Amino acid sequence: MKRPAFDDIYMELAVNLARRSHCIKRHVGAVLTKDTRIISIGYNGPPSGTHNCDEEWPDIGCPRDSKGGCSLAIHAEQNAILYAVKNKTSVEGATLYVTLSPCLACARIIYSMKIERVIYLNSYAEHKGLSSDEGVDFLKKFGVEVVRYGGQLQNVTHMI
Repeated sequence: MKRPAFDDIYMELAVNLARRSHCIKRHVGAVLTKDTRIISIGYNGPPSGTHNCDEEWPDIGCPRDSKGGCSLAIHAEQNAILYAVKNKTSVEGATLYVTLSPCLACARIIYSMKIERVIYLNSYAEHKGLSSDEGVDFLKKFGVEVVRYGGQLQNVTHMI
């Protein structure tokens, strides 16, 4: 039996975590690793203790903010980073696996937290018909290694 690569294992987990999302618009999962160990996980959705969008607003999702984005959602990357920091786990030098390329706001956080590597599955820009992924461009400009996942997802329960 061939042993799977860590990149495959962690991306498969990120895809499966995305299934936990309560977001009506998009499901995103993230896995934060360091030295081949998982240090945190996350998926997009509202802060704990607030409304679950798919339960409170099942037809339209949560209200929009002034820029047209979800007014409640915390991005998967943010959830993974926040949980690690809340539990006093250093994320410096970590690798982040995420099912959707980071937005610019998440990219700033990723850079500020000194995460060294980001591997993403799907391009937000491609999904939205934009010319480039601002978050990816930002991270690359400031020396963070960013790679689009190109492996094989063998054990994914459901692709999102």
